[in-house]
Amino acid sequence: MSKHSYNSAIVGNCAFIAHVATDTNISWMCWPKFDSSFIFGSLLDNEKGGEFSILPDNEKYSSTQSYVENTNILSTRIECEEGSYTITDFAPRFSQYDRDYKPLMLIRKIQPENGTPSIRIKCRPMADYGKSTLKAVNGSNHIKFLGLDNEIRLTTNISLNYILDEDSIVLNETKYLVLTYGAPLEAPLETTSESFLRRTTRYWRHWVKTITISNYQQEAVIRSALALKIHQYEDTGAIIASSTTSLPESPGSGRTWDYRYCWLRDTYYTLNAFNNIGHFEEMERYFHYIANISTKSSNHRLQPLYTITGKPDIKEIELDLKGYQGNTPVRIGNQAYEHIQNDVYGQVLVSLLPLYIDRRFIHSERTESHTVVNKMLNKIEQTIDEKDAGLWEFRNFSQSHSYTFLFHWAGSNAAEKIALKLNDNEMLKKASELKFKAAEKIRQCWDKDRNVYTQAIETKNLDASTLQLIMMGFLDNNSQEAKNHLVALEKELKTKDGLFYRYKHKDDFGEPETTFLICAFWYVEALACVGRLDEAIEYFENLLKYRNHVGLLSEDVHFKDGSQWGNFPQTYSHVGLLNAAYRIAKKQDKPDFCC
Repeated sequence: MSKHSYNSAIVGNCAFIAHVATDTNISWMCWPKFDSSFIFGSLLDNEKGGEFSILPDNEKYSSTQSYVENTNILSTRIECEEGSYTITDFAPRFSQYDRDYKPLMLIRKIQPENGTPSIRIKCRPMADYGKSTLKAVNGSNHIKFLGLDNEIRLTTNISLNYILDEDSIVLNETKYLVLTYGAPLEAPLETTSESFLRRTTRYWRHWVKTITISNYQQEAVIRSALALKIHQYEDTGAIIASSTTSLPESPGSGRTWDYRYCWLRDTYYTLNAFNNIGHFEEMERYFHYIANISTKSSNHRLQPLYTITGKPDIKEIELDLKGYQGNTPVRIGNQAYEHIQNDVYGQVLVSLLPLYIDRRFIHSERTESHTVVNKMLNKIEQTIDEKDAGLWEFRNFSQSHSYTFLFHWAGSNAAEKIALKLNDNEMLKKASELKFKAAEKIRQCWDKDRNVYTQAIETKNLDASTLQLIMMGFLDNNSQEAKNHLVALEKELKTKDGLFYRYKHKDDFGEPETTFLICAFWYVEALACVGRLDEAIEYFENLLKYRNHVGLLSEDVHFKDGSQWGNFPQTYSHVGLLNAAYRIAKKQDKPDFCC
C-alpha cells in the first residue's frame, strides 16, 4: 500500500472554505454556505466537479505550497520550463465598520517570478452537485455564471476570451481573479485586491498574537488554531466538523459521511480548545446558536447535529458521483441526526461553564443561559437510564455507554458549579443527585478481571473514549485504578507508533481498518495526566508527522503506512493537537496539573 496524503490546503473567512490543491485547482468549495452544493467539486468527481485552475501551458511543472506565516492565506509556487509564478489565494477577512467583513469572495493573485511562463486558466463552476454547468456570459471586465439563485461573477484583468476559450496567455505582469457570489466586486480590481490582501494579512496576524500559548510546538499549535477558526460559520455561531463530505475512512470501506454540519459533541471539544488558547468570541457566538436550537427542538430533545443554520432535518441521500478515488457512496446529509446520543446535554453544560466561572464574562453575557442550563439538566435526568447510539454513532444497536454517563457526570458537575454561582439550591440539589447517579452508572462498566472500564454496561469491548475518564478527572490521576485502565487500553487499542483505534470490535460496516487521530491525542493527554510525561511528549511529537505538506490533519490514519483518510481537514484532529499540546505545556509548568 502506497502512502496517501491529501494534497490540498484550505483558505476561508468564516463564511466559506475553499480547498486549493497543489495543482492550483480549487478542488472543493461550497457556496453560499458550508453545507450548500459545491461550486467546485473535483475532489469527488473530476468530470462533474468543474474546475478552477491556473496551470502552465506546458504540462511539465513542479509545485510547492505553503501558508503565508501566521495567516490563512495560501501561496502556491509553480515552476515550469518557461519560468515560474506564484498564486496567492485568500478569502478576505478584516474589520470594517465595527464588523468583520467576510464576503463570499475568493481572490487569486497570479504573480510572475522568473521568465515568461505561458498559463492556461480554466474556470467552470457547477450547480446542484455537478448536475449542471453554469452558463458563462461575457461582461465588460467580468464573466457572469448564471443558473443559481445569485450570480457568480469572475472579475479579472485577464482577457475574458482567453479564459472562456481556455486558451493560453503569456504571464508578464501580475494578474488578478476575483470570484464572487451575489454582490460583485464594484471597485478597482488591482488596488482593491492588494488592499484586501494587506488587511487580511494584518487581521490573521493580529488574531494569532491574541492567542495564549506556551513555547511548546508553537508552529503546529498556531496552524491548528488558524484552521479551526475558519470552521465556525460566524453568521449563526455553528462550528462544522469538516468542510468535506464522503472522503472515506479507509479505501473501499463504505464509511463515507457528510461532515459539513454542527455536531454538539465536536463543538464542545473545539470550544474547549479555544478556551485553552484564550479565545472566547467563538463560545459567545455558539451560545446564541445553542439557545436558538434548544428553543426549537421537538420534545426538548437535542439532536446530535444540526445544519449550520440550526435546521433539524439533515436527510441523508446518495449522489451519482464517482467519489474520492472511486470510493462510493457519495453522501450528502447525515442519518446520524435521527440518533439518540444523550452525551450532548452534558457537553452543552460543560461548554457553558466558563460563562459562569470566568470573570472575564460579565453578567449580561450569560443571563439567557440560565434557561438553557435547566433544560439540559432536566434532559440528563430524563435520559440517564436510556440506551443510546454513543459518540461513534452506531447505526444498528444501542448500549448504555460509559462515555455518555461520563458526560452526564461532567454536565451535572458543571451545573453544580453554575448553581453555586447563581445561589440556586434547587438546581444544586438536582445536579448533585444526577452526578452521583452517573458515577454509579460508570462504575457498572468496570471489568474487575482486566482492571479496565469497558465501552458500555454488559460488554467486554474496550473503547478509546474511556481515556477521558482520566482526562476529565473522573478517575484520580494518581490512582492505580487510572494507571491500570490506561495500560489495559494500550494493550488492546494502541499501535506501536502511538496511534489509537476507537475500538476493535465489528460495527455496522465490519471491523475498523484505520485509527482515529483524535484518540491518539487523547492518549497523549492521558499519559500526561498519570505522570508519564516523557512518553506523552514522545508520542505527541511523533503524531506531528501525520500532518500533510501544509500542516493539516485528516480524521483517520492507516497504522501500516501513516496514510491520511477520512474527511479533511478534521476539526476533531486539530482540537486534539491543541488540547494535547496545552496539557503537556501545563504539566511541564505545573506537574500536579490535571484538568
